[in-house]
Amino acid sequence: MESRKKIAIIVAGGSGTRMQNAVPKQFLELAGKPVLYHSMAAFAGAYPDMQIVLVLPEAHFGYADNLLQAFDSIPAVTIVKGGETRFHSVKNGLQQVTGNAVVFVHDGVRPLVSTSLIHTCYEATLSHGSAIPVIDMKDSIREITGNANAAVDRDRFKIIQTPQTFLSELILPAFDLPYDPLFTDEATVVERLGHTVHLVAGEEANIKITKPLDLVVAASLLKISK
Repeated sequence: MESRKKIAIIVAGGSGTRMQNAVPKQFLELAGKPVLYHSMAAFAGAYPDMQIVLVLPEAHFGYADNLLQAFDSIPAVTIVKGGETRFHSVKNGLQQVTGNAVVFVHDGVRPLVSTSLIHTCYEATLSHGSAIPVIDMKDSIREITGNANAAVDRDRFKIIQTPQTFLSELILPAFDLPYDPLFTDEATVVERLGHTVHLVAGEEANIKITKPLDLVVAASLLKISK
């Protein structure tokens, strides 16, 4: 199988208002290091030639200096200013991509992504052009239509995770499209150009830190994995 340049665009644009904390959630402490440290370290450790593009609001650049000090050996990182929406932030990060590459786009607040999932996404992208990690829905769901509601077959739906991973020749032209509020993630942007996205099995532990309870769960999961 061919080997390609690997670039991880880690998007960390949240303000953390749901965390009821003045510190943005991606910089809160998890097992003695910032949440974002764990996300970056996962990619830096997955492949020796991984390049990391960290997309942050300009107001958070000061936090980034402290973040990099948490590494014993600072990985290859470029820090880029975020945009008005996730689409614009990812677009800014993609400006750092040159040549043929496999591009991972990852939520900075998913600190428990595994080396195994990163490898799976890379290999599936080489074979299929993209790799979108998904997990099954466990809860019952209902669809609301006006004042009515009805049960829906949950097996027809999947929960989307990151890293959403693409060949550069698919994702770069897609992000030249004008912004559309219907672009909820990178897969929806690439689909707009007519590409089918390839799903891979995600991981239950690859949780997103959005509320205080998530930080407690993540700390427990980290202890179990060690």
